[in-house]
Amino acid sequence: MSPFPSSASRTENWHHLRVTTQDGVVTVTLARPEKLNALTFGAYADLRDLLAELSRERSVRALVLAGEGRGFCSGGDVDEIIGATLAMDTAQLLDFNRMTGLVVRALRECPFPVVAAVHGVAAGAGAVLALAADFRVADPSAKFAFLFTRVGLSGGDMGAAYLLPRVVGLGHATRLLMLGDPVRAPEAERIGLISELAEEGGADERAAALARRLADGPALALAQTKALLTAELDMPLAASVEMDAATQALLMHGEDYAEFHAAFAEKRPPKWQGR
Repeated sequence: MSPFPSSASRTENWHHLRVTTQDGVVTVTLARPEKLNALTFGAYADLRDLLAELSRERSVRALVLAGEGRGFCSGGDVDEIIGATLAMDTAQLLDFNRMTGLVVRALRECPFPVVAAVHGVAAGAGAVLALAADFRVADPSAKFAFLFTRVGLSGGDMGAAYLLPRVVGLGHATRLLMLGDPVRAPEAERIGLISELAEEGGADERAAALARRLADGPALALAQTKALLTAELDMPLAASVEMDAATQALLMHGEDYAEFHAAFAEKRPPKWQGR
């Protein structure tokens, strides 16, 4: 995303999210615990716009996506989204589905690592939000469920058919997206859906620790690694190697690369600047 902002000022208050920032780590909390953080049209729009704003700010080094209360996110609100979409025409439905896809693209394309802190249910769109993160830290209560076929829709919603096979493999992805069966934490860890299994009740703390580690690291190197991981998924080897070469040549002109050499020579930890 472009770092050049518009003339509009940054949004200070988000009605559907709780957003806090501390030393370069932004924590975005889905804060609708009475509905298991079920998503509304406004929540999707806020996530889309917030991620775009944060992507233009060089101060953001890592992001934690969490859910308040008993679970991470139960997916789209049955009344406020599923009920409402029954009255929409095709153009309106296409606009809505494109918006949800833009949230996933924003999570994948933002120039900083995203850590999902998952406890309890992560269902439907909630499972895809976690899937789109770079890391998924979950505690033993976590339960993922890609429920789209259960409501009569394609399992390939919001990019799930693109992302899930690349995380867990085609066989597991086919089973999860077609059947919609829940995947509890032990199996999720076994098939690679979870990056780190935390202790009971410890997902938020471990996710925050991972985000802190990432935020304290070489931000530009991490951003380029994330960009290459996404871009090279569909590239042949020759194109990937060429893109890697061009990226490394640019980073070798960076201050962080020179800082590593200086720190190594002086036998001290590097002071990363993200430049």
